Formats: sequence, structure tokens, C-alpha cells
Amino acid sequence: MNILCTNDDGFLATGLQVLASAARSLGTVTVVAPDREQSATSNSLTLHHPLRSRRASDGTLVIDGTPTDCVILAVNALVSGRPDICLSGVNHGANMGEDVLYSGTVAAAMEATVLGIPAVAVSYAGPEFESIEAWEEPLAELLSGIIEQKDFPESTLLNVNLPPIDPESVRGLRVTTLGERRYADSLTRALDPSGREYFWIGGGAREWRGDGDSDFQAIEDGYISVTPLHLDLTNYALLEEIRGWNLKL
Repeated sequence: MNILCTNDDGFLATGLQVLASAARSLGTVTVVAPDREQSATSNSLTLHHPLRSRRASDGTLVIDGTPTDCVILAVNALVSGRPDICLSGVNHGANMGEDVLYSGTVAAAMEATVLGIPAVAVSYAGPEFESIEAWEEPLAELLSGIIEQKDFPESTLLNVNLPPIDPESVRGLRVTTLGERRYADSLTRALDPSGREYFWIGGGAREWRGDGDSDFQAIEDGYISVTPLHLDLTNYALLEEIRGWNLKL
């Protein structure tokens, strides 16, 4: 079993070390990760300057690009033998609801899915990132169960969120839908010391909404959340309705 591990928090992140260590109990692991923080880069590609790689002291291949770049380079140039599965994470922070559209962690798994490689994105839904270390054994067990599946769903990745509690207190696992996340006051507008105006996106109050089977509700209730995400974003329920609009040039 050839396992590719990557992330969006950078090659030194605690979550990546935990994920790679858990994966080593399941197969041969190659780590290809960004050289710096790449959170919220989504599926962005580096097109306007060359990419470079180097090997860190622990053998990690470090790329000066995005998580998507890492997967593309790993599969097409840097890794000997095609990965059997791609594992992305463990992200420092939750990736639920609309967060999956922005997340570099999810995007790396999505790129592997595009390339026909089964993929799992894993995130830790708490602020105390050193607590991720306690998840190594439970994570290895969970990933083992996923890897054992003979028919991994086509064009689909699994988005896993771990609750911010001690693994021994976890109540179980739920297969979930995406909830809805809304931010308030997430844009800061201010002046720098030179008197020039600037804007800063991020922070603010966050509100979650969704049904009882949503990802955020599972985390709130102390469960691991596993959400299958499909590459096909088509809203099939609206096809006939929109065809009825008789849109013309």
C-alpha cells in the first residue's frame, strides 16, 4: 500500500506528523507538503512561476507551492509508483460546511480524486493543536477501515472531522452531510501606521446551521464526522426547471 500524505498547514505542522505516523502502520508513506502555511488556498494552482522541491531532514519532500501543487508534483514527477490513497491533514482546525470550498486540505484530497486516486481529508475541530497527537492510534484504526474497502466510491473523497475532545471520550462515528457556516464581522477595515487603508479578511463570530445529520452537529455531539464529497456539483433537481426558462442569446 503506497500512501501519499500532504496538508495545507506546512511540512512542520503537528497534524501532518501525526497523520504520517498513523499511516505508516498501514503502508509505505511518502510525505509531500508545502513549505509554508497554505490555509484557504482552495484548489489554486501555481501557474506564473516555476515550482521547486527540496528534501527535509526527515525525508519529507517540501514544495514551494499550494497543496494542489503538491499532489500534482507528487503523482506526476516526484513519487516512484502511483499512490494507492492520498491522505491530507490533519488540518489545524475544522473543515465543515462551506469551509470545504476554501480549504487547502480538502483541495489536496480533491486533486487526488480528480487524478483517480482515493482520498481522505482529515481535520481537527479544536484550537489546541498539540491535542492532535492523542489521535494517532484512533486515526490509524479509522484509516485502516477506509483502506480495507474494496470499492472506494468513484469521483468522491471523504471529509473527516475529529471532535476537540479526548479520543477516549468520543461517542462514535457519524456519516454526515455538510452543514452551513455563516460569519459575522469577518472583515476588518482600518488604517496602517502610514495612514493608508487596508482590509483584513478573517475572524469574527461564526454560526453553524444544519440538520441533525450535519457535520457540525456530529462534532458538537462528540462524534467523528465523515462526509462523502462528490466532484460533480451539478444540481440535478433544477435541470428541467432551468431548461424551462428558454434562455436565449
